[in-house]
Amino acid sequence: MIWQKETDTLRQIILDCGLNESIKWGKPCFDYEGKNIVIIQGFKDYCAVLFFKGVLLADPDGLLVKTGENTQVGRQARFTSVKAITQASSILKACIYEAIEVEKQGLKVDTQKTPVNIPEELQRQFTRQPKLRKAFEALTPGRQKAYAFFFSGAKQAKTREARIEKYIPLILAGKGMND
Repeated sequence: MIWQKETDTLRQIILDCGLNESIKWGKPCFDYEGKNIVIIQGFKDYCAVLFFKGVLLADPDGLLVKTGENTQVGRQARFTSVKAITQASSILKACIYEAIEVEKQGLKVDTQKTPVNIPEELQRQFTRQPKLRKAFEALTPGRQKAYAFFFSGAKQAKTREARIEKYIPLILAGKGMND
């Protein structure tokens, strides 16, 4: 596994904060009384601890970053070495304890509901295949957005159409892109 030493170091820091560990989405995930607090993620260029409600944390040290331009809630602490993790361990623990307090207080994130922009090519498929529209609308909002972003991300109509064709079976099966 890539980032194994870093993951082991992060796991120990997180477990020292009294969280429960399980595997979710194929990754070490940590919760407090059944509520997800953080998950360890490995990427090509870094490993990270994602705080599920990171936007609610004060983060005076600037450790946490948005994961993408459309991210509203989650925040990551990114690392590229065990040394960097060790140096930031007290800051990371403070963030974890604050995240636990956020859960204890039952704080919620007021997210802006952004409409799903359906590409024209998918709209045409909906007209041809009413079952596809029904299946798409039955997906969770997050899955709908993931498909819409992915399909719309292609610059050429031909590529958008090919992407849509490829994923029609998954949509009809009620699955997300990564299920």
